[in-house]
Amino acid sequence: MRNISKIGIMVFAVAVVATAIVAGCANAPAPLRTEKSTSGIRAAEEVGAAKVPQASFHLQLAKEELELAKSLSAKGEKEEASSMLLRAEADAELAIVLSREDAEKTEANAARERVRQLRQDNP
Repeated sequence: MRNISKIGIMVFAVAVVATAIVAGCANAPAPLRTEKSTSGIRAAEEVGAAKVPQASFHLQLAKEELELAKSLSAKGEKEEASSMLLRAEADAELAIVLSREDAEKTEANAARERVRQLRQDNP
C-alpha cells in the first residue's frame, strides 16, 4: 500500500510539473512571422521599385514597418507587431503594383511611338 502511495505522489508530481511547463509555453510569445513581408520587399526590389518614385516610397515604408514590427515583437507587443507586418506586406505589394504599372506605361508609350513611326514611314 505504501508503494502505491509513493507512485501516486510521483505521478501527481510529474503531472503538476508537466502542467506548469505546458502553461509556461502557452504564455511565451509566438515567434513573429516575417517571411511574407520579407519576400514581398524582395519581390518589390526585384521588379525595380527603387527606380520608380512612388514605388520607392512604399518600398521604404515596407522596410521601416518590418523593422518596427521586429522591434515591437521583441518588446512582447504581439498585436501591434502583427498589425505592422500587415502594413509592411501591403506597402510591399503596392510598391510591386506601382513598379509594374510604370513598366507597362513605358512599354505602352514605346508601342505608341512605334505605331506613330510606322504610320509616318508608310503613308
